[in-house]
Amino acid sequence: MNAERELGIVNAVAEALNSSPDVRQALERTLSLVADMLGLRTGWVWLLDQETQQFYAAAERELPPYLQERVRMAGRRHCWCIDDFRDGELTPTNIDVIECSRLQPAFHSRSVALAAGLRYHASIPLYFQDKPLGIMNVTGPEWRKLTPDELQLLSTIAYQVGIAIERARLAENATRLARSEERTRLAREIHDTLAQGLTAIALNIEGAMHQIDKHPDQARERLARALAMARENLEDARRSVLDLRSASGLEGKPLSEALSGLARSFTSDTGVPVSVQAPNIEGLSLRTEFELFRIAQEALTNVRKHAHAQNAEIGLRRRGAQLTLSIRDDGRGFSQTLRGRQSETHGLMGMRERAKLLGGRLEVHSAPEKGTRIVARVPVSADT
Repeated sequence: MNAERELGIVNAVAEALNSSPDVRQALERTLSLVADMLGLRTGWVWLLDQETQQFYAAAERELPPYLQERVRMAGRRHCWCIDDFRDGELTPTNIDVIECSRLQPAFHSRSVALAAGLRYHASIPLYFQDKPLGIMNVTGPEWRKLTPDELQLLSTIAYQVGIAIERARLAENATRLARSEERTRLAREIHDTLAQGLTAIALNIEGAMHQIDKHPDQARERLARALAMARENLEDARRSVLDLRSASGLEGKPLSEALSGLARSFTSDTGVPVSVQAPNIEGLSLRTEFELFRIAQEALTNVRKHAHAQNAEIGLRRRGAQLTLSIRDDGRGFSQTLRGRQSETHGLMGMRERAKLLGGRLEVHSAPEKGTRIVARVPVSADT
């Protein structure tokens, strides 16, 4: 491989990493460039969730039929390349060719054709400095030994990818810090609201006690005022506590980041890839974010239990004063003519109630073998 072509590949990878709107798209583009560079057609990327320390499939390209059975791509499954990575044997200076333990069972059964001739893959570790981030695997039916130049180029690309992933995570951490400060503000607000309210209530009750014998009418007015203040402060405290609970429920993350984390965890558990299109939308109340997150959480639970899906999608967008959350899968769906019974079975009633609490509504679109799409539409200013 000549220097001019190497430089062209490095520049193409840099452009893909810098121009793609999210990490998944950047990884998919990089994976295609790497596979084309090596004359291969298949690849996938594992990333390590920094919170759960579980691997999830972050990108893939032309998987063989055997690996398209999503349970085989669940990040929690035992895997040789992941084991080597965790043990520190797979490092940026030690790119290795490994027999794929996920494909191996196909060669010990009658499923060889489903492996499409794939058996070995090059495992390229992804790091940022000394921080482990994940693994990029590429493979082809006619495996060959990689040249020293190709190995060096793969190390350079892995370095670029590591920087891009860490940059995206630093941006997420900055947003999370701002959310943590918001939780602190809410806790302080609860304290101040209760302290001021209780002081005013106590003063009115104390005044009423001094007037109860000589001026009972004025005493009743003070007691009525104290009762009204108590009810008002109770409502304020309830609203603040709900907001604080909502912030804690998302662990300080903005809704877009929480949805991405939910998708990663789902993919790690099930092997079913979940694409997320959820830009960071400013100005949402914490309760709105919390209820929408729970709707998405419940919808994915339904996908896990009932859908037998190969893929799922989460979308979040704002249009004017309306916020729309959608969760779609390509599973077996269900008949909506059985709405009463199916709503209870699929947990749709709880999702509808959450949307209603925000002043919005929930729509369900499904048919047998046509998948399911759940859409929650709520006002942006919902704060009730």
